[in-house]
Amino acid sequence: MRANTNTHGTTARDTARAAVVVGALGVVFGDIGTSPIYTVQTVFSPSDPHPVAVSTDSVFGIISLIFWSVMIIVTLTYMTLVMRADNDGEGGIMALITLIRRRRIGGRRAVVLAALGIFGASLFFGDSMITPAISVLSAVEGLKVVQPSLEHLIVPITAVIIIVLFAFQRVGTAAVGRLFGPVMIAWFLAIGACGIWGIAGHPEILKALSPVYALEFLVGHFSIAFFALAAVVLAVTGAEALYADMGHFGRRAITRGWLILVFPACILSYLGQGALILDDPANNISSPFFLLVPDWGRLPMVLLATAATVIASQAVITGAFSVASQAAQLGYLPRLRIVHTSETAIGQIYVPWINWVLMISVLTLVFAFETSAALAFAFGMAVTGTITITTLLFFFVVRDSGAPLWLVALGAGGLLLVDLFFLAANLTKLVHGAWLPLAIGLTAFTVMTTWQRGREIVTREREREEGSLRAFVDELHELRPPLPRVPGTAVFLNRGKETAPLAMRANVEHNRVLHEHVVIVSIETKPVPRVPMADRLVIDDLGYTDDGITHVSARFGYMDSPDVPGVPRLLETAEIECPIEVDTASYFLSTIELRRGEAPTMARWRKQLFLATAGITADYFGLPRDRTVIMGSHVEV
Repeated sequence: MRANTNTHGTTARDTARAAVVVGALGVVFGDIGTSPIYTVQTVFSPSDPHPVAVSTDSVFGIISLIFWSVMIIVTLTYMTLVMRADNDGEGGIMALITLIRRRRIGGRRAVVLAALGIFGASLFFGDSMITPAISVLSAVEGLKVVQPSLEHLIVPITAVIIIVLFAFQRVGTAAVGRLFGPVMIAWFLAIGACGIWGIAGHPEILKALSPVYALEFLVGHFSIAFFALAAVVLAVTGAEALYADMGHFGRRAITRGWLILVFPACILSYLGQGALILDDPANNISSPFFLLVPDWGRLPMVLLATAATVIASQAVITGAFSVASQAAQLGYLPRLRIVHTSETAIGQIYVPWINWVLMISVLTLVFAFETSAALAFAFGMAVTGTITITTLLFFFVVRDSGAPLWLVALGAGGLLLVDLFFLAANLTKLVHGAWLPLAIGLTAFTVMTTWQRGREIVTREREREEGSLRAFVDELHELRPPLPRVPGTAVFLNRGKETAPLAMRANVEHNRVLHEHVVIVSIETKPVPRVPMADRLVIDDLGYTDDGITHVSARFGYMDSPDVPGVPRLLETAEIECPIEVDTASYFLSTIELRRGEAPTMARWRKQLFLATAGITADYFGLPRDRTVIMGSHVEV
């Protein structure tokens, strides 16, 4: 009986693990898994300002460069190293910033590292806008191969697909993964099979797996190979998304999916395309990915590619949700509304505001650029910038954790050299589209750093006005004559128990009165799906058991709705110093009205930007409107 139970348990665990891997395939690998559609085509594109002439040496050199770039950047840098640095399971560049901040590093070094991290996150937001546009466009462009007369429908079809994709986000990552996982398995099996078919025609292309061909091409044709790196880097697009999406599925599931299916399928496709170009360079460089498919299978492949590129968009969209959530927690963005879509994974979230901003941005890019080729160089700049900053921050974390300097210098030196080569190559495409992600990144960087600075100013001024909660309670006890108390229960919402609620202080200072029973409530969100009712409340009498003033920390899980009116009902059965009148209790909110002041805290335009972004902050407490009073003051920035 015990053996059967153990077998059943093992089978259930294996099934669960397989389900997680399938879910990961349906969400996080779409971006990097659809790179074969446009990478080789872009390298040999005649419209490239620095075109690569087709020859046996160049084909072998480019395919070898692609293979070793994927090996070094994705398999070694991300899968083997960077993804081991997580913030309670969350990945992405914001996780590295959190790890650095936890070490309480001060001085100029901390400022520079934080600025680099924020700029890297800003570039990732640019990536999240460009990826859906270029991925879906590149797949729908396959219609030109099937039927050239359909070319005028490419942009409208792309726009419709993108709108449907973003509208579908609210159902959650797990549901998306279950739907898309089998599609991506079919995709990788299909491109792998087509790659094998191409390799069978010219098996000598397998020699490109040797690093000798990549090195010979770089050294012997440096002026060509250097500029080609700007397109070769498209093979590793999505590497940062793998890291950013780690909180959704975990490192093990992502690593298994990559090594078992994604990596082999992509490499087979690149090798097959290389073999196809060798067979007929003049006719096969225009769209080697789709031409690798037999005539009868091209329309089904276009449909499958479209589905796969939708999933590619999903990878960066969910990554953007994770990055935005972590940025808000660190104070670089306003407190956005975040919807948790899973009870088993805290990282599976939906951020409505980010979702709709991304959708509008992606549609704008589609209608402005119209082709994937026009977006290709913009794409590479976003990718290389983020990867370089991530590698740099990772090795700083490793060094600060106690790793030997020589080991860090050796690893960081080699990997950063590769990253910087790609970054330098993309900078040569600045006027050809690489300016776009830099512009998006600088805009996002300005917003995030302005919000962080403005938040510091507001927090400092608010804490000064609020003062210490315990000192305030002590002052109430020392008042002579004592402050009049009116019948009833007042519930004051507060950020914590360190400072006094502004509404409570205003009530005392201006009305010279206080309710007979006062409950100060602070909301805590714990990293668990739900908090049991028995563990919901933490009660503090603030040093006095006879004054009718109590502080309550209400703990909620990330799947719980913060039910503030429910807190007094729980207090009815708790041992507290005063009875609670639940049905007639009044709720007091402390608010801050922000105004632009004359103090030289920030430039005037940054003050205006901060005030504009402050309007998107979200709070949801479910308070009864007829018994809620809003009180507060103003703060100048």
